[in-house]
Amino acid sequence: MKHIFLAALLSLPLSVHAQDIGKITEIVSGLKGPWSIGFLPDGEVLVTEKRGKLWRIGADGKRDEISGLPASEDKGQGGLFDVLPARDFAISGRIYLSYAKAGEGTSVSMAQLEGDRLVGVTEIFEMQTDSTGGRHFGGRLAEAADGALFLTMGDRGDRAAAQDPARHNGTIVRIDPGRGTAVFTKGHRNPQGLAFDLGGQLWAHEHGARGGDEINRIDKGKNYGWPIIAYGTHYSGAKIGEGMAKDGFEQPVFYWDPSIAPSGLAIHSGKNWPAMAGRFLVGSLKFDHIAVMAAGGSEQVGKIETRETRRVRDVREGPLGGIWFLSEERGALYRIAPPK
Repeated sequence: MKHIFLAALLSLPLSVHAQDIGKITEIVSGLKGPWSIGFLPDGEVLVTEKRGKLWRIGADGKRDEISGLPASEDKGQGGLFDVLPARDFAISGRIYLSYAKAGEGTSVSMAQLEGDRLVGVTEIFEMQTDSTGGRHFGGRLAEAADGALFLTMGDRGDRAAAQDPARHNGTIVRIDPGRGTAVFTKGHRNPQGLAFDLGGQLWAHEHGARGGDEINRIDKGKNYGWPIIAYGTHYSGAKIGEGMAKDGFEQPVFYWDPSIAPSGLAIHSGKNWPAMAGRFLVGSLKFDHIAVMAAGGSEQVGKIETRETRRVRDVREGPLGGIWFLSEERGALYRIAPPK
C-alpha cells in the first residue's frame, strides 16, 4: 500500500484545508474496470470488476479472486456491477451481486461467501425488458434496515420504456428475497448512485444526457419524469420531452449542468469525521473528482480533486469513517483518512 498526503481541493464550511483532511492511501492497484466496493466485518474489502471478476482484498493489500460467480456479459456498459455484503453478513455470510446477463437486462443474485468462493448462488431478480441496447443498466444496490434490497435500472437506451408500467426500464425496484419484487419508482434515465441516509431515507443520483445529472429523494410510487421532463438536452442539442417540469413528476433536489457523469454515492455518518456528517459524496467520471454535497443533497459545497481521483466509479464511507473510492482510470482502490 502507498501512503500519499492528500493534495486536494476541498472547499467546505469552516474553511477545512487539505492538511486537516488526512492522508490518501492506495490500497490496491492493477484493477481493470473496477466498479464497486463492499466491506466485510473482518476488515477485508470486496471489489468488483466490470469484466466479471470479484476480488477479496486484505488489510495488507493482497488480493484473492473469488470463484463461483454468476455469469455476466462484459459488453458495452454491461458487465458485473455492484457487490453488497448483507447487513447480517457476520452471521449469514451472504452477499448480493448485480450484473448484466447475456442478451438480458440487469439481474441480482445472492450467495454465501466461503473463503475464496461463492456457494449457493441463487438468482433473485431478472429485469423484464425487451430492450437489447448495451447501455444504461443502472446496477446499484442498497439494503434497507428491514433487509429489503433496492436496485437501480436505467432505460437501456430506450427512452419511452422508462414510462412503460409493464417494463423495468428506468425503475428502482424493491426486492424482498423469497417474497417478491415491486417497482418502487419510475422515470429514471440511468441511476448509478443509491444510498440510505441515517434517518432511513433513500436517495439516488442519475446520469442526464447533455446536462441534467440529478440527485433525487426516492419515495415509493413517485415518477421522476424521464424522458418527459429533464434539465439537460439531447447530445444533438435538441430539447428533451416537454421541458423541465410538469404536474405529476418529481423535481430533483439538485442537478448538474454541465454533467459530471456521477457514479457512486455515499452519505457520511460523521463517524470520526464530524465535519462530514450528513454530506453526500458523489464520484465524477467526467471531471475526475468527488463532489461534496450539503446534507440533503441540495447544494454542492466542495469537491475532492487529486491526481488519484481519475474517473471515480464508486465512493463509500469505510468502517472507520474514511472515504474509500475506486479510480477507473488508475485501476486502483484508495482510502482518504479522517483528519487527526
